[in-house]
Amino acid sequence: KAMQMVAAAKLRRAQEAAEAARPYSERMAAVMANIGAAVSAADAPALMAGTGKDDVHLLVVATAERGLCGGFNTQIARLAREHARRLIAEGKTVKIITVGKKGYDILRRDFADRIVDRVELRDAKQVGFVHADGIAKKVIALFEEGGFDVATLFYSRFRSVISQVPTAQQLIPASAPEGEVKDNGGAVYEYEPEAGEILSDLIPRNIAVQIFRALLENAAGEMGAKMTAMDNATRNAGDMINKLSITYN
Repeated sequence: KAMQMVAAAKLRRAQEAAEAARPYSERMAAVMANIGAAVSAADAPALMAGTGKDDVHLLVVATAERGLCGGFNTQIARLAREHARRLIAEGKTVKIITVGKKGYDILRRDFADRIVDRVELRDAKQVGFVHADGIAKKVIALFEEGGFDVATLFYSRFRSVISQVPTAQQLIPASAPEGEVKDNGGAVYEYEPEAGEILSDLIPRNIAVQIFRALLENAAGEMGAKMTAMDNATRNAGDMINKLSITYN
């Protein structure tokens, strides 16, 4: 009951942070899509154009640091596991970076030899952009070393206290969700500096923004799932006490 109340107190702030991050990340994706439409494939930065292959896949799996939140972490890990197994069955090479202790604990049972890095934010009182930026820099550095061709981010999108949706989002090559390219009403834009140069700066920032959004969504989802799980645990404990009391009497 105490943990449920603590989660309820933290949920509002986490939910507000997650909802506040959505418009920014969505608008960032839309801006990138519009600028990207003005750049030819030959002039596009490597982070947008990709390597031209999809042989090596990097999975960035973001989960919570702690448990006692029902199936929250398991659902994210299950989505990543199914994705990894499908890629392996197709003959692809899979590498994994885990963000959060629980994701690492779950995935190392099946993919210990494929986990190339792990990030734990247990000591962070509140997740900030600096944490997401650090993760983004690791992913980009690995890409520039030729470590992978495609990167996919896994997290849980917060919908409500009782509903969190495991989500997979491609980070590299950078691609906007369908419908993000806006019709500008025939307006013609001139870019200064060149569109390709703008994208070279914008894409790394966008990767960090998308990771930051995922961390905020996870924080809200974790508190919502913890509220539900602890409420169920309290009810189950009460039922058990009642049954044992009857048996005792």
